[in-house]
Formats: sequence, C-alpha cells, structure tokens
Amino acid sequence: MEALIAGVIGLLTTAGVYLLLRGHTFSVALGLALLSYAVNLFLLAMGRLTLNRPPILGSGQTDYADPVPQALVLTAIVIGFAMTAFLIALALRTRYETGSDQVDGVETTDPAPDP
Repeated sequence: MEALIAGVIGLLTTAGVYLLLRGHTFSVALGLALLSYAVNLFLLAMGRLTLNRPPILGSGQTDYADPVPQALVLTAIVIGFAMTAFLIALALRTRYETGSDQVDGVETTDPAPDP
C-alpha cells in the first residue's frame, strides 16, 4: 500500500511540475492544484493512519489515531481551494487585459512549415 501511495504522490508531483513549466496560465493553475494534492496526500500518509482507534486517549488505552495530520490536510485543502480560485480569477483578468493567456504576456507563434 505504501508503494501505491508513493507512486501516486510521485505521479501528481510530476504532472504538477510539468504543467507549471508550460507557458499558459490555466496550465499553471492546474499544476499548482496538482502539487497541492500531492502535498496533501503526503501529509496524510505521513500521519500513519490507523483503523478502529480513537483520536483521543481514554483511560487504560495506549494506542490512538493522531488527529493532527487530518487537521493539517483539511486546512490545506481549504487554503488550496481559495488559492486556486484566486489564481483562476487573476488569470481571467489578465487574459481580458492583455488578450493573451501566456504567463509572460507574449504570444508565441509556431513558425510556418516550409512548402
């Protein structure tokens, strides 16, 4: 199970970095979202999730589930959603103002093939 989660984290990170390196604003927003999902999954996996254990110690119990990673991930999800919404609104406004969806504002054109 750990190998599966590590593979998913690696795949999300790779796709996020690839999309961040592209020149379009929507690709950058999507890349940041994928990177935040990878970080959230990493934080949740590092919390050593346990089943059928209470989050708070009772009398006579020695094993419990740590609620801190779940709280951190929940907070990160809310912050990531707000950041993505702001980034998309900013990208739409930039597209309206400049007429281009390139990150640097300069539209690149592919050279025409030689006949």
